Amino acid sequence: MRATIWGCRGSLATPGASTVRYGGNTTSVELRTSTGGLIVLDAGTGIRSLGLSLAREHPPQIHLLLTHMHLDHVEGLGFFAPLFDPACTITIWGPRPDDLPLRDHLAAYLSPPLFPVPFERFPSTIEFVEVREDAWEMDGVRIRSAPVRHPGPTVGYRIEENGNSLAFIPDNEPALEADSGLALAAGVDLLVHDAQYTAEEYATRAGWGHTAIPDFASYVREAAPSRTVMFHHDPSHTDEELETMEQAARELVGLETVDLAREGVEIAIE
Repeated sequence: MRATIWGCRGSLATPGASTVRYGGNTTSVELRTSTGGLIVLDAGTGIRSLGLSLAREHPPQIHLLLTHMHLDHVEGLGFFAPLFDPACTITIWGPRPDDLPLRDHLAAYLSPPLFPVPFERFPSTIEFVEVREDAWEMDGVRIRSAPVRHPGPTVGYRIEENGNSLAFIPDNEPALEADSGLALAAGVDLLVHDAQYTAEEYATRAGWGHTAIPDFASYVREAAPSRTVMFHHDPSHTDEELETMEQAARELVGLETVDLAREGVEIAIE
């Protein structure tokens, strides 16, 4: 499998000179299976550039795995080019936000007055599958979802193929629930995990649903992945501040296999 990061910022897109090295687009990751299958993790603003990159390919099937419905994870979806391709089927997987179906919430966001085109007019075929604590297989890939600690119904994912594995947990607060998502993360080849706050920031933001660097380090030591990527960068953090956090995380974890997520980076999962 190959993962490409198209957006790794959390909360709000932050383009500009101070974020150019690691990127300002919100969360979206492309995952290619060994057979060429296309899985997309979250639909933040980074999904727009991913869609443009698919213009010549015209994939017939895309599986979009949403972790939850906060805007930074869905705000790019209406600008995802395959939505306008009548030959494309997009299956959207994700947790039900409340008593209303996931489809109804996305349709409300991707319709007037919030979006210029009514949801029903997208020419692609759009399917929905609601998940919470589930496991399924498609095209030789095994996927598990499980709830994680974050305001509102939120899940993380574990994706496995041919003995290789990825855990995607971009929003999580292990300080309030130490084992949140650990079953998904344990022993994976690549862990993509929330690392939004410094310890000082977290002191005033407990309950906001994100991870401070000391808690991130404890979580990584417990999960013991082969490689970890720090994700969901705070919109206030400059490239230099992120690099300081990276160094602190490496020292606390005691490993050099911890890196900052960087927009545009492709990672082989092996």
